[in-house]
Amino acid sequence: MRRVSIPFAMLLLCGCMPRPVSSGATVFPPAYAALNLPPTKQRARMVKRIRASVGRSAPSALTQALDRALAVIGQLPREDFVQAKGRALAYVDAPQDIGYDQTISDPYIVALMTAALDLPTDRSANVLDVGTGSGYQAAVLSPLAKSVTSIEIVKPLADQARVRLAAMGYRNVTVIAGDGFAGASDRGPFDGIVVAAGASEIPAPLIAQLKVGGRIVMPIGPGTFQEQLVVGIRQPDGALQRCTLGVTGFVPLTGRGARPTAMHGLTDRSIPFCYGAALT
Repeated sequence: MRRVSIPFAMLLLCGCMPRPVSSGATVFPPAYAALNLPPTKQRARMVKRIRASVGRSAPSALTQALDRALAVIGQLPREDFVQAKGRALAYVDAPQDIGYDQTISDPYIVALMTAALDLPTDRSANVLDVGTGSGYQAAVLSPLAKSVTSIEIVKPLADQARVRLAAMGYRNVTVIAGDGFAGASDRGPFDGIVVAAGASEIPAPLIAQLKVGGRIVMPIGPGTFQEQLVVGIRQPDGALQRCTLGVTGFVPLTGRGARPTAMHGLTDRSIPFCYGAALT
């Protein structure tokens, strides 16, 4: 669940300044004229913007996995996953507050993280989603996987997401209220794990629950402003081969995986880019 600073968000939502999107491109206030379009057309424009932004940043990231992720995102009513006050801005490329100091990540980041899992095309994957939030990421994963387990540490959010996803017909998604640091060993091993909260390192229990060749995507860094979106692929010896999609900033992982409050440091620049250039 990615976040943006409150002063910046206020300026953005009132249209007082151009907004840099995740890829570094800029969307100026006239683009908000699209808010008057029907949701189906707003979704189509959003998908087109995401694909164009990825192509400008790193053409090699225009993968079939991204196409599959965008096909789902292009059909998913994001307005049903945000608070009532935010429905009009559901297709603006920005995170939104969903209560309890949590956010729904912007569609660009959801597309990147989903694509980075590179799930098998036969929909046989078993996937773990840490940080359910409103359930949007789980809903994106559902058509791409056989089974999705989604964990949310804030019980009211978990309860709300469980009801929402069930009402929308997502039968292969199980929402659990609990600490995502520990994963869900009884439901693994997993082909893919996506974590929507930042930590100083990838939790060992999550690595242990990955299949060999499985992927985990998670924001990692000593602090929110030093995070990068890391993709780890589990090797036969249990180690992770890592690459990065670029710098980012998420709400922090809480529970056992929480960063020490006094922790300081720099972004690890030794991790290579997954596609030769930053996407965020």
